[in-house]
Amino acid sequence: MRDQDRSDLAVELEDVCVRYGEIEALHDATLRIPRGVSVAVIGPNGSGKSTLLGVLSGLVTVECGMVRVLGEPLPPRRGRVAHVLQDTSVRPEVPMTVAETVRLGTYAELGLLRRPTARTRERIREAVERLAIGDLLDRQLPELSGGQRQRVLIAQGLVQDADVLLLDEPVAGLDVTSQRIILDVIEAERDRGRTVITTTHDIGSAARADLVVLVATDVIAFGTPDEVLTPEHLSRAFGGHLHMLPDGTLVLDDPAHHGAPAAPAAASLDHGHHDHEHHAYDHA
Repeated sequence: MRDQDRSDLAVELEDVCVRYGEIEALHDATLRIPRGVSVAVIGPNGSGKSTLLGVLSGLVTVECGMVRVLGEPLPPRRGRVAHVLQDTSVRPEVPMTVAETVRLGTYAELGLLRRPTARTRERIREAVERLAIGDLLDRQLPELSGGQRQRVLIAQGLVQDADVLLLDEPVAGLDVTSQRIILDVIEAERDRGRTVITTTHDIGSAARADLVVLVATDVIAFGTPDEVLTPEHLSRAFGGHLHMLPDGTLVLDDPAHHGAPAAPAAASLDHGHHDHEHHAYDHA
């Protein structure tokens, strides 16, 4: 691919493979993701979703293949990629307030000793406001609910002002209010020209994205939600966890990541639908 063509790409992977010992997490993954879009990476547990995000942020080393982010080989330059990890552990013996946690997102830019500039303070204020955590700033992380804590961590990602935002399972298991706030932020970041790549095991969340990557160690399909979220593709990825009801609705009972009992989930391809409590994915 010519360099002028690469300028339009946020992500370029060519035959990428990743192994953890004897376990192959990604096999010959090839993707070309344009800039300024929202992308959902969906697949069953252990399918390589989180590994893919780790590759893009430089946290995971590839065994073979080529990776470029924003036209450059790995690792990405500081400040160009922000990666919000799933289920970040919180140690009660190391107390940290919400305000301190959000400010951590600026340390790569400023270091630990430099005082934040007016522009940095404005980024922090805006992120706090957008994630609706202004009333939590003096609270410590262990005191927060799962939804509140996730909003704090995403605010930390936003203040990095990165071109590519990677979010690992950003709404899994959260309350409806937190889900809606986070999903609205994802769409707003996309509208600002950033590339937002999220992992999910929920078909309804994936259907909201501009593009979908379906993975099961291999990249099963990549394209728009209508092109990827088909019974044929989903059956290849999820196997026996995908069921079709008599009315044509697809129901996925893939177990959740956090050890909770599996709850059947269906999804709608109505991209304007914002209710994440109930979905219908109808191919009748």
